[in-house]
Amino acid sequence: MTAPRPSSLAVAATAHEHAWRTESMHLTSEGRVRYVRCTGCAARRIDLDAPVTAPPTPLTRTLG
Repeated sequence: MTAPRPSSLAVAATAHEHAWRTESMHLTSEGRVRYVRCTGCAARRIDLDAPVTAPPTPLTRTLG
């Protein structure tokens, strides 16, 4: 199986520092799950805010 080729959007998404904005969130047993989108390029990511005072941990890689 061959790896998919990155799209031009994926390459463009890595060309700047993302400004993540929370679109929605909900609580789970692991902490708060936040669905975020970059205001500059519309890339999306899912973050987990652990119940302790730790910084958010990305659950997925940046898409788009």
